[in-house]
Amino acid sequence: MIPVIASPNLLADIYGAPIQVLFRKMTAHALPKDLHTRRAPLTDRFGRVHTYLRVSVTDRCNLRCVYCMPEEGVVCKSREEILSFEEIARLTTIFAECGVSKVRLTGGEPTVRKDLPDLVRSLAKIEGIKDLLLTTNGIALAKHAALYRGAGISGVNISLDTLRPDRFFSISRRDGLSQVLDGIQAALEVGFEPVKLNMVVMKGVNEDEILDFVELARTMLIQVRFIEFMPFQANGWSAGGLYPFAEMKRDIETAYRLAPIDACPGAVATEFSIENGEGNIGFITSMTHNFCSGCNRVRLTADGQMKNCLFSTSETNLRDAMRSGASDDALTEIIRECVMGKWKEHPPMGLLERLENRSMVQIGG
Repeated sequence: MIPVIASPNLLADIYGAPIQVLFRKMTAHALPKDLHTRRAPLTDRFGRVHTYLRVSVTDRCNLRCVYCMPEEGVVCKSREEILSFEEIARLTTIFAECGVSKVRLTGGEPTVRKDLPDLVRSLAKIEGIKDLLLTTNGIALAKHAALYRGAGISGVNISLDTLRPDRFFSISRRDGLSQVLDGIQAALEVGFEPVKLNMVVMKGVNEDEILDFVELARTMLIQVRFIEFMPFQANGWSAGGLYPFAEMKRDIETAYRLAPIDACPGAVATEFSIENGEGNIGFITSMTHNFCSGCNRVRLTADGQMKNCLFSTSETNLRDAMRSGASDDALTEIIRECVMGKWKEHPPMGLLERLENRSMVQIGG
């Protein structure tokens, strides 16, 4: 069963049922009685417990990566439309009371949000939050790594899709490779744990650099994560541009000996150690081998919309509910309803390509 989304006629065509029947099936669920308490876990209809919240703090970015932002750009939200730090902290506290223990700050590019360390310090004080992490493109990380670490960020994911300056410009539509490399070094020096590099692998664009990134993981205490190219609004995705996990792994095993690493609960990456390696590698296989059965994540966009799945086109407006005077108890119930509407698994890539989702920069990386 899947929740109501923005393209009902498309769903009816694909699932072969009258749309009225689909809507009844999609919405015919109620919260179990034992989930009406504030501190009960965020459990969906399929028994998945949600302990991981990804918070986008801005939809603005200092890069224009082709897989993340449409070529024509996006209309950024006004200051009034974006959640304030106080609103983010309030919602995060409610999520923590429901069992969320891991929070990741994303964007856009989160480091462009003014006074970000102030938000980090406030979130680090919330009871129950054990891991406070940051996903960044690394452009400003060398300058501010120590500040973020001192404020309470424990680990970072750094987006980097190439080690070649000309290709960096082609993919990100901006210069900045040297700054990102400096940021990686700074992240290691200040003691972030873990430090992960996220490489979106695109066929005909950068798949020839996979072994270069593996060598980084072999010689540095980092994890390199190879991410299958995913379809979002106007990002040029096509099945022909997908370089799948099986081919990535095959390429790597021509030069390196890998050994599987036991996955932690809720892990999105299939991980491998490298023989005699300092670090390790992982594969995020959303397109060819989804990991929906163990998904423990929910998302909060910069403008206060809750998404129970990265690919879902339905959103729950927590911002307006909060600004209209909703109590913490009322917000908790809204959050639980959103979690209960989560798909068992996201649609296949052929359907994802046709759904009208936001661009990645608007959702949060």
